[in-house]
Amino acid sequence: MRVLPIIFLWLYYLSVCNGYRLLGLFPLQSQSHFTMFEQLMKGLARKGHQVDMVSSFPLKKPYPNYTDIVTLPVAMKFTNNVSYEMVKRYEPLDMTYVVGTLVGNDLCEFLENPKIKDLAQPKNPPYDAVIMEVHGAQCFAIIGHLLKVPLIGVSTTGTLYPWLPRLIGQPENLAFVSNVILGFTTPMNFWQRLCNVLRTLYDKWFFDHLTTRVQDRLIRKNFGSDMSSVRELERKLSLILINSQITLDGIQPKTPAVVDVGGLHIQAEDETLQPELKKWMDDSKDGFIYFTFGSMVMIETFPRKFLNIIYASLDKIAPMQVLMKVPVPEKLPPGLPENVHISPWMPQLMVLKHHNLKAFITHGGLMSMQEAISFGVPMIGIPLFGDQFMNINAYVSKNVAIRLDVNTITEESMDEALNAILQDPLYRENARNLSRQFLDRPLGAIDTAIYWVEYVIKYGENSLRSPAMDMTWWQLSLVDIIGFLLFCTIIIIIVIVFIVQFMLKLICKDTNTSYLKKFKTN
Repeated sequence: MRVLPIIFLWLYYLSVCNGYRLLGLFPLQSQSHFTMFEQLMKGLARKGHQVDMVSSFPLKKPYPNYTDIVTLPVAMKFTNNVSYEMVKRYEPLDMTYVVGTLVGNDLCEFLENPKIKDLAQPKNPPYDAVIMEVHGAQCFAIIGHLLKVPLIGVSTTGTLYPWLPRLIGQPENLAFVSNVILGFTTPMNFWQRLCNVLRTLYDKWFFDHLTTRVQDRLIRKNFGSDMSSVRELERKLSLILINSQITLDGIQPKTPAVVDVGGLHIQAEDETLQPELKKWMDDSKDGFIYFTFGSMVMIETFPRKFLNIIYASLDKIAPMQVLMKVPVPEKLPPGLPENVHISPWMPQLMVLKHHNLKAFITHGGLMSMQEAISFGVPMIGIPLFGDQFMNINAYVSKNVAIRLDVNTITEESMDEALNAILQDPLYRENARNLSRQFLDRPLGAIDTAIYWVEYVIKYGENSLRSPAMDMTWWQLSLVDIIGFLLFCTIIIIIVIVFIVQFMLKLICKDTNTSYLKKFKTN
């Protein structure tokens, strides 16, 4: 008899279930970016929402409520396929150009895909929201516009690119918030603030005039000549989930429609630890260092001079062990020290949380650095391109990392960095303190993201809309108010001057009259 109440209870729960149907649009062909998107959408799926995904990274095994409906072709494989020559080729490229063209205009070419065009057609049941990356390809906002549902953005950077704050009415203060491309740390001196302002103006101009034309053409070509401009479509965003957190990224002015979810991707549900690797880490009683240049870069392709420096310095810290990710081990030059264990793949979260890990040598990818901080691991950063320089600079300023330059590194500088990060307790203590702050939140990152996604769907696409979105730049900057006050001040000054002049004339006239009378009397 007890079974019947349980069955009725389950039937009741099923009857009141209010799962939403969500469309995820993530065309960027970067595995590191997609890590965050995948975990966000899996979290929504676990909550009971139906998730349909468009990306280049379909799941390898089924996941409840998560469906890959469109798999985009990969133009170039980046995972474990970026050589030193490619790093040097991309290093001098301007990030605004890269984002605007390579991960902006080029991605918008996917709008010609019949499966993408079909997404804009009404569905049964209909979608409740569209979730997309905000980076350089905001052209995909046309899908949410045509479906007439809330559009939610996700940013993998800790600070929004300069052309993104206006999408959501985000206030900017260039006096202390650095352009993410420049990577200055607070406080900035006069010349840095000047550079910050000029560079931000340039970045906005670039997107307004050089990317708009291309993306508008593709939107109108595929969805009709009467479609709005991409700059208008992107302003329909209801919410942006940003990969930042106050402890790591500092104080920034933000509207409620910009929600910090830094570390959202730190989920180890799919990672498994190989028995031999677990044994190796457990047996490293003197501790070990984890060394990787991320999911894309092939360290084995770096110049022999650089690798010789790494070999020599790592050899000196024995009996401490080193775990190094090498995508193609057979291409690694000879001379690898005996205390270095290599593998083409690492379950990174499982490695970073191991109790014998002493330090992390990294290229400075934001995701990796957040993972290290979540487990209180100090770092040596060797930035290669993109936002890695800014990421490492930020952690250096907090005394949890040491920065080395790939072009100027020497055996002596590498030795000094290793000795400092391993011997000076300051770095590990600061990393642990920062970890406690990073994890100390009223709600976890994934739960925060889910809450606000559901909030926007429940209460409407304008529920978090800033009044700034409906004002002109000169109204927001109070140019009209300042102009009016200056006008009033000038009028008042003119009136005062006129009165003073009039009074002086009267006084002078009375004085002259008295003088003349006195003169005539005499």
